Amino acid sequence: MDAEKKNYYDVLEIPPNAAPQEIESAYARARNAYSGDSVALYSLMSKDECDAVLGLIEEAYSIIGFPEKRREYDRLRGFNQSSFGQNYSAEPSHGKSAFDTRSKDAVQYEDFGSNLIEAKVSKITAQKKFGLEFEENAEFDKTIAECTDFTGPFLKKIREYKNVSIERMAEMTRISKTHITALENEDLPKLPADVYVRGYVYQYAKVLKLNPDAVAASFLANFKKLKNQK
Repeated sequence: MDAEKKNYYDVLEIPPNAAPQEIESAYARARNAYSGDSVALYSLMSKDECDAVLGLIEEAYSIIGFPEKRREYDRLRGFNQSSFGQNYSAEPSHGKSAFDTRSKDAVQYEDFGSNLIEAKVSKITAQKKFGLEFEENAEFDKTIAECTDFTGPFLKKIREYKNVSIERMAEMTRISKTHITALENEDLPKLPADVYVRGYVYQYAKVLKLNPDAVAASFLANFKKLKNQK
């Protein structure tokens, strides 16, 4: 995202007129979503991609999470908070409202517990969405582990072994069913440019809990050989 076009409110998925408490809640949700023990572990994002998003989340909160910095940011971006009825005078509560009589430690403990519950819920949801349930075959697992030549038909065999339908694969990778079928059948005319094919295979392999770099490299090598034979 270009620095000049970066919108910190969009990063935290909140409107420009969000109250301080809303900003804090959005920040906590965003961190939970991309932390190492959350949905990112089971999604199609790599650790580097998650770290990059976390960095942007921290950057956004370091500005709009504090009244003075937020006021200056809004001025530069043309957000008129007075028209929203917002008040910058109060410092962000960071988990405690001005009328909250609980101790600081109690508030922090409750916030931690709430965030932990959110993280666990996200993890359970991710496990259901991205988890694989299939009857393991030690011999075939060994074949997969020792494989250095991943072809379309072999990937299809692995997908079926791991009980992932084409519909589910399409949902998890956001690759069309047409392209998934073309990959498995090595139907060259129905596949896009090499760089897109590599991306498709990389995502496909991650869903099946394979080594995405090795699978993509092997598949693309075969893919280029097939193209040269045409």
